[in-house]
Amino acid sequence: MAGRVSTPGATVVSRALSLLFAFDDQHRRLTLTELATLADLPLPTTHRLVGELVTGGALSRRPDGRYVVARKLWSVGLLAPLPSGLRETAGPFLNDIHAATRATVHLAIREGIRTLYLERLTGRASVPIISTVGSYLPLHSTGVGKVLLAHAPAEIQEEAMTQLTRFTPHTITHPARLTRQLDEIRERGYATTTEEMTLGACSIAVPIRPTGPEGPVVAAVGVVVPNLRPHRAALLAALQVAAQGIGRTITP
Repeated sequence: MAGRVSTPGATVVSRALSLLFAFDDQHRRLTLTELATLADLPLPTTHRLVGELVTGGALSRRPDGRYVVARKLWSVGLLAPLPSGLRETAGPFLNDIHAATRATVHLAIREGIRTLYLERLTGRASVPIISTVGSYLPLHSTGVGKVLLAHAPAEIQEEAMTQLTRFTPHTITHPARLTRQLDEIRERGYATTTEEMTLGACSIAVPIRPTGPEGPVVAAVGVVVPNLRPHRAALLAALQVAAQGIGRTITP
């Protein structure tokens, strides 16, 4: 609660981090009271630390009084080590996919039981897209997420199966059914979705392996289109060529 005394022995750094980590996809703009509650810090402590974070450029205060993560903090986040500069290395290949398909293109990695979107190139077709660069989505409801989940450790898959949130009537929320689909993804080498994250959006995605077809999966690349049926083969071929190219130019 906001009025509680903060955890005994907690350092200033740990308290500041708890405030920054209060932000997520469901909490992009927070009031001071909401920050105090989510970080489990007293309101006066929250007020003081948030003021310092704003002064330091980590947070920004909006005109309505709510706080958001500042661009400076996002820029620092982009420096986090990825497999040999994955985002930069993949850029030309993603552009090739986008030029060839005019579809929305995604590059993603797995963080825990969530999909982290590293890049998004918006397609020409009007397709509802909720992902943004730096955003997180569940693994079970998107093409890139399913690829990453299919190749995740068993304990990650087990944890993900306990949090199968339904986003549309087409979202797979039965663990047994999803398990069968993950087996199929590993066997055929790609994943698809049909309006499982948002209505009107379908996707297809493939894994990125830096050491060849039997190597570990470090990321996934996919496209989102209104309908997969007319162009599935062409989209899959474009993705596979790009994934192989990206894989050859990075090291795990």
